[in-house]
Amino acid sequence: MNLVYKALADPTRRKILELLRERDLSAGEIASHFSLAKPTLSGHFSILKAADLIQADKVGTTIIYHLNISVLEESLLSLMNTFNLPSPQSFNSVEDVNE
Repeated sequence: MNLVYKALADPTRRKILELLRERDLSAGEIASHFSLAKPTLSGHFSILKAADLIQADKVGTTIIYHLNISVLEESLLSLMNTFNLPSPQSFNSVEDVNE
C-alpha cells in the first residue's frame, strides 16, 4: 500500500494516471504531455509499475501503458476505511460529502 501512496504523492505521476484514465497510451504519447527528460519520465513509469498502478505491454517496438484501476480503487477504499470515512456509494450528492 505504501508504494501506491508514494506513487500518488507526485503530481507528474497523478497526471500520467489521468491521461491513462482516458485511454491506453504509448510512452511517446505520454511524454508529449510533459517537458521532462526520458530518464525522468522512465523513473515515473517505474514507480507507477512498482505500485501496480499501471501495466506495460510491448507491441512491436512500442510500449503501451494501461491504467490498473482496480489497484487504485482498492487503495482509496483502504484509505477511507482507515479513517472511517463512508464509502462513495453512500453519498447521494456533493452536499453529502461536504457534511
